[in-house]
Amino acid sequence: MSKSAYEIVQQARSNKRRTGLDFVEHLFPDFMELHGDRRYADDPAIVGGGATLRGMPVTVIAMEKGHTSRERARRTFGAPHPEGYRKALRLMQQAPKFHRPIVCLVDTSGAYCGVGAEERGQGQAIAENLMEMMTLDTPILSILIGEGGSGGALALAVADRVWMLQSAVYSVISPEGCASILWKDAKLAQRAAECLKLTAQDALQNGIIEEIISEDEGTENELYARLEEKIASTLAQLKQEPDRLNKRYARFRAIGQKAE
Repeated sequence: MSKSAYEIVQQARSNKRRTGLDFVEHLFPDFMELHGDRRYADDPAIVGGGATLRGMPVTVIAMEKGHTSRERARRTFGAPHPEGYRKALRLMQQAPKFHRPIVCLVDTSGAYCGVGAEERGQGQAIAENLMEMMTLDTPILSILIGEGGSGGALALAVADRVWMLQSAVYSVISPEGCASILWKDAKLAQRAAECLKLTAQDALQNGIIEEIISEDEGTENELYARLEEKIASTLAQLKQEPDRLNKRYARFRAIGQKAE
């Protein structure tokens, strides 16, 4: 029996779900974390650094929610502050200098919503990421592993290829927020989830992503092994792809266009 859109949302939000660091530890065992945005602070909601994948140097950036209550609170439940996005951008701007492709693991309900974050330029930080990622001259692969909420997720998803795990979601707003705005009742979140077309299957059909990663095939270790193979082969292909920047630009310009 297929799951409803809201059931998939709840699965994407589960505290038992694999987090960004779970993927990093299995896919990039030699990962070396780097800290700070060189302006204000280090944001634990975004983890980034260097690693190798089958001998290929890569830059890895992951949103991290944590598993325990204390860890999730410390990482603000995966909602990044502006310094997190600036840290991510700093690491991404390093990548072309050292000929490293970029792998982003996206899992956030949205950017941190607070007075301090706004005072430190939350909107500008996200906008700078969107602009800079469009012109970074290195392969970029973004994978939505859980929640993909609004501009907070898009700030790490302007990529040559965007994938989603089978039970991940990608939406401009949460179902509860959408229901509150449209019908003044957050209890209608289930209805809103269906309208938002936020599942991986919806995103694939609408040309927002290139591929869905199945979570039902084999064991957890087999999932990581399958993902490692797909990431390595895709990055190798993107490294050889001509006119990559123009294709990235065209990819996003084409989203939402209807055939005549």
